[in-house]
Amino acid sequence: VAVIVIEMGMITPPVGLNVFVVKGVATDVPMTTIFRGVLPFLLAMALGLLLIIAFPSIALLIPNTMFG
Repeated sequence: VAVIVIEMGMITPPVGLNVFVVKGVATDVPMTTIFRGVLPFLLAMALGLLLIIAFPSIALLIPNTMFG
């Protein structure tokens, strides 16, 4: 949960460090376009976070199949 929330913070204003890195690489692309491009990923992470909170066993599904 913490990793997902931290990554969500890395792509949202005001910090948005990853967005500023993309802006540094793609200097001709406006910031609004970059933030609009990040929006689907933010929504997907929020949905995944809600699913993990609602059904915590999702987070342990793969480790349990490896060692169970």
